[in-house]
Amino acid sequence: MTLSRRMLLLAGAALPVVSACARPAYAASPPARPVRPGAARRKPGEIVPSGSPAHTPIGPLDTAARQAIVVDYGTGATLLEKDSDIAMVPSSMTKLMTAYIVYGRLKAGRLQLTQEFPVSEKAWRMGGSKMFVPLNGNVKVEDLIRGMIVQSGNDACIVLAEGIAGSEEQFVELMNQKAKELGLERSTFRNVTGWPDPEHRMSARDIATVARRLIQDFPEYYKYDAEKSFKFNNIDQPNRNTLVQKGVADGLKTGHTDEAGYGLVASSLRAGRRVIVVLNGLTTMHQRGEEGERLMDWAFREFENVSLFTAGDTVEQAPVWLGTSPTVPLVGGRDLVMTLPRGWKTKAKISVQYESPIRAPISRGAELGKLHVAGDGVPEMEVALLAGADVPRLGLPGRAVAVLSHYVTGS
Repeated sequence: MTLSRRMLLLAGAALPVVSACARPAYAASPPARPVRPGAARRKPGEIVPSGSPAHTPIGPLDTAARQAIVVDYGTGATLLEKDSDIAMVPSSMTKLMTAYIVYGRLKAGRLQLTQEFPVSEKAWRMGGSKMFVPLNGNVKVEDLIRGMIVQSGNDACIVLAEGIAGSEEQFVELMNQKAKELGLERSTFRNVTGWPDPEHRMSARDIATVARRLIQDFPEYYKYDAEKSFKFNNIDQPNRNTLVQKGVADGLKTGHTDEAGYGLVASSLRAGRRVIVVLNGLTTMHQRGEEGERLMDWAFREFENVSLFTAGDTVEQAPVWLGTSPTVPLVGGRDLVMTLPRGWKTKAKISVQYESPIRAPISRGAELGKLHVAGDGVPEMEVALLAGADVPRLGLPGRAVAVLSHYVTGS
């Protein structure tokens, strides 16, 4: 295998192409006593959260959360993680999966926002946070959704589950089935509310996945997350997500139990870019809000989304052997947008790998090589390079001339 060494110009910056066997190191192991990212930007008197550090592509970052993950919504890149794959107690953040099932029924036309569900005694008696549904009354689906999302009503979740599946237990089966479909690897549901149960678990990464899919798959219903209050049964309750209250985020959910501590999953859209933050294991509501806002600001400040090329861009003209054309364009086949640390232009390196020359015939869309992006603090990524055009094989006389020319001229 040979390697193209042509300089690629991305976003106006010349990035050096390196050999595949000289892959740049990924900053996974921080040096002793590292400088924390963003330290130079701290305000005078700002309190630095205590706690063991989380891993980020640009070095360790302290967080008081026991579990944490920060994800770029558009690219799916993980910007920060700390014990993000541990099966933890998700508390009321469970309700994101409950909402996902409800929204799926609405989108499929199997449920209507104006439809009403009866309130059972089980729902009415449900403890914890409540929207205060009336015993033996009927409540519209839209009100139940707002009660579940804005007020974190456990009773609202029970009414929805019983109305859709006949019982909470049957609805939980739908949740576990959907968890497998979404690829949630550390999630097991035993109820629809997040009520304490020794077998009820989710990981921070799984919560981020559900949040991302909620926004992506059901944008028409995500609007409920941004409501700052909801009044039902003459009781007006504020959104329990303080980041929504402050306008820092437009969703999604908070949670708390004695075992889990205080948790948060939040999302914010700024200048066309969206970030999702998941935290758990914080000690107070105040700490939860401060840490969520701090990490949200950090993610927007320290990273940016960069379009390296679009689907039709030619990355390289590769030589062709015995083809009707001397070269074939190599294209990415899709837009490539990466979430990179600010200042990435001085650190990112790319390598383009393919067999050279490529033997004809070549079919448009055939995979011919790989483009590899890496660098100090730059998350590694590989993208398949595809043939951007058909290149038929030369006929027998043409092949004979080409072979003869090769031996005579060496080209």
